[in-house]
Amino acid sequence: MLSHLGLLFCAIVVGVLPAFARSIVAGQEPQPRVDITPRNTRSTSGNSPSKIRLDVKVVLVPVTVTDVHDRPVTTLPQDRFRVLEDAVEQKITSFAREDAPVSLGLLFDSSGSMKNRIASSTEALRQLFQTTIPGDEFFVVQFSDRAHLLGGFTTEPEEIYQRLGFVEAQGWTALLDAVALGAHQMRLAKNQSRVLLILSDGNDNNSRFGESEIKNLVVESDLRVYAIGLGYRPRLLEQLAELTGGRVLVAQHIGELPDVVQRLSAEIRSQYLLGYSSRNTQNDGKYHTVKVELLQPAGAPPLRASWRRGYYAPGQ
Repeated sequence: MLSHLGLLFCAIVVGVLPAFARSIVAGQEPQPRVDITPRNTRSTSGNSPSKIRLDVKVVLVPVTVTDVHDRPVTTLPQDRFRVLEDAVEQKITSFAREDAPVSLGLLFDSSGSMKNRIASSTEALRQLFQTTIPGDEFFVVQFSDRAHLLGGFTTEPEEIYQRLGFVEAQGWTALLDAVALGAHQMRLAKNQSRVLLILSDGNDNNSRFGESEIKNLVVESDLRVYAIGLGYRPRLLEQLAELTGGRVLVAQHIGELPDVVQRLSAEIRSQYLLGYSSRNTQNDGKYHTVKVELLQPAGAPPLRASWRRGYYAPGQ
């Protein structure tokens, strides 16, 4: 089952994404200003959705926990978690593992260095779509010299394979532009669980967007960034994943890719959802850090937690 993904800071947080003043797809007109619109949250303590009061700042923190072998750990009780906002401990008021449909954007590297990896990569990704549930939706962004959206959202995984079947490897690597286009497309997602999954074998070398712009974009967007590095662990992808509570796994050679896809898929779909009412009641529009700590028994194997590292409070 797919787990509820992506951090929804339900303070009716209104962030403003960088304007798409320049087109990242050849031949397109510049995109209009992109805004994150307020969305209501669902209750974490029951099966039916509920609305929150607009004067209460509630923060929902999706957390993934893995063991030393990168296997998801899904049986921890609430008292094993501790949440701090701006270094001040917060009281956890809701705790759950939710199963919900996901909106997933696949960012697929088709630069020249991927020439002998396209077919194997496409086949390995089949595992990711074999455990879908009703309501899941997907899109693909192909990137080389430029980033191109290969059609809008679809609920049929087979359409993803058909779109990837026309991809040819050539050119440079506009990875940052691909993230920007993926975040823009994610505004049309129907689900609250939103993930960008990047598959690439290189760092960016041809984007119009800069690293700082994209880091701000993913922090302000309600999504998580996961990535698969082919051959090495890209620094930029590590940073984007850490900022959003995602993860990067590496396939040292193409033969390891199916196993890596399976491990990452399991991690994406296995999350806890922690909720708290922030003690900081000021709507100052500032960035607030979030830290999740695991209380681990003495002598037990260490566990690793991944979570989104902060959020922007609403303005006055």
